[in-house]
Amino acid sequence: MPGKVGVALLLLALTLGGLQAAWDFSQISRRAEQLYGPLGQGRERIESWQRLLQEQGGAEELAQLKAVNRFFNLRVRFRDDSEVWRVQDYWATPVEALWRGAGDCEDYAIAKYISLRQLGVASDKLRITYVKALRLNQAHMVLTYYAHPQAEPLVLDNLIDAIEPASRRPDLQPVYAFNAEGVWVPGAGNGRQVGNSKQLSRWQDLLKKMRAEGFP
Repeated sequence: MPGKVGVALLLLALTLGGLQAAWDFSQISRRAEQLYGPLGQGRERIESWQRLLQEQGGAEELAQLKAVNRFFNLRVRFRDDSEVWRVQDYWATPVEALWRGAGDCEDYAIAKYISLRQLGVASDKLRITYVKALRLNQAHMVLTYYAHPQAEPLVLDNLIDAIEPASRRPDLQPVYAFNAEGVWVPGAGNGRQVGNSKQLSRWQDLLKKMRAEGFP
């Protein structure tokens, strides 16, 4: 049995390598039923999510982006929070979105971010980005992917299925972005970090709900 130092080095190697422990979907489904009631057709959507993660494990990152983006754009219907949750603004976990089969823009972006993180994509390559959708004249949220720190981001959006570079999405005006490590505002060099995600109460509430659903 390895000593404490060996275990620590192994955990560090796993973290740096982007490897994630497998989720126990049987436990997650049981917890979801306890929290939300019968899953109905949502069970099949959650099981399909499990299969997606299994199939995409070890794939190239661009392939993972396309698969995850396509999955949630197909499996989740766009509906306003007022219609799905009877409140003005609600950040659903991926399980909640798949249970209902519906969500709004932040639910797509969050589900894609969490899925790609589980597949091993580094957090510093992903940002959940709050934008103004200029053509719609309304607030919107997307997921952005940076192949390296100075790369032009790719945009994963529920409005369109194609994953486009940000320069080809002039209809989106960035306002701020965040991931598990920080919060950014637009600026040179892909923005300026202005804080950490612990300041975002809705994000922290989302993580608490996921832990209640059985996620580690």
